[in-house]
Amino acid sequence: MGRFGKLETDVHIKASASKFHEILHKRTHRISNVSTDKVHGVDLLEGEWGEVGSIICWRYFHDGKARVTKERIEAVDKQNNSITFTVIEGDLTEKYKSFKFNIQCIPKEKGSVIHWVLEYEKLHDEIPDSHSMLQFCVEMSKDIDAHLMEGSEEPYHNDISGQKCEALSINKSKKRHVWHCLIFLGLNQNTMGRFGKLETDVHIRASASKLHEIYHERTHHISNVSTDKVHGVDLLEGKWGEVGSIICWRYFQDGKARIAKEKIEAVDKENNLITFTVIEGDLMEKYKSFKFKMQFIPKEKGSVIHWVLEYEKLHDDIPDSHTMLQLCVDVAKDIDAHLMEGSEEP
Repeated sequence: MGRFGKLETDVHIKASASKFHEILHKRTHRISNVSTDKVHGVDLLEGEWGEVGSIICWRYFHDGKARVTKERIEAVDKQNNSITFTVIEGDLTEKYKSFKFNIQCIPKEKGSVIHWVLEYEKLHDEIPDSHSMLQFCVEMSKDIDAHLMEGSEEPYHNDISGQKCEALSINKSKKRHVWHCLIFLGLNQNTMGRFGKLETDVHIRASASKLHEIYHERTHHISNVSTDKVHGVDLLEGKWGEVGSIICWRYFQDGKARIAKEKIEAVDKENNLITFTVIEGDLMEKYKSFKFKMQFIPKEKGSVIHWVLEYEKLHDDIPDSHTMLQLCVDVAKDIDAHLMEGSEEP
């Protein structure tokens, strides 16, 4: 569990889908002239630019270090503006047995949406999900968009090509887990980046009904199960599990003890759904609004917790709440471990 990962991001941009797709498809080597601080060069090693089966080498700067990745163009769909790159050598293979980048450029009434999908298998469970690479893709997309909106027909010419990558060996390993994360950035040109939506599917062993019961009616017991992350959950108004009731979470996040006062917004017992809306606390220092939505979905073996975090930032410079998403996942795993011990309740 934890080896297989899938991260997805929708980035709303102002440029057209066809122009953006053309850059990634046939003029990939010119991205280094547009996103200079992130991409240092893209070189053709085999084949022709934009052809399926061709091999290219990306020289880029990621997580404070200059890196290299050798990729094959796996698939191209010109009609749907989509392209897939598969990593075959380079720095990413030091942590991942396989890694794919799927990009689709989707036309909209105003601008377009770049849908990024990162699919990978880690070499071992301790390797974190590749959120920083996802963010890298988002930022590079914004650089390309900014260039295209300057009115230039194409990025400046790049004379460097054909430099070879050093091959790195690929280690082998087995085990499974799927994590789905979707980020929705921007609702219109004036508020681009303010609105966020993160989604995660966490596969666990406990039943959906037991997990829903914990989050719905026995929320105050979570601090006895996830002691290092949740220091207490207190009822302030109403009754445990009732819509409209207000509870206070005392938790530890990003190296600091924090508080969130939340209202139970909605409960659907039949579908194991619950929604919490933040009304006061530390999150309000960065967000105008913040909601937690959970659905507990039964599976043949265990269940899936589908987390959705929806928020509006106070300003564009506030990062998306990946650390809160990770906290939700870690707490869910703690509850799952407890339930699988055979105890009836926390």
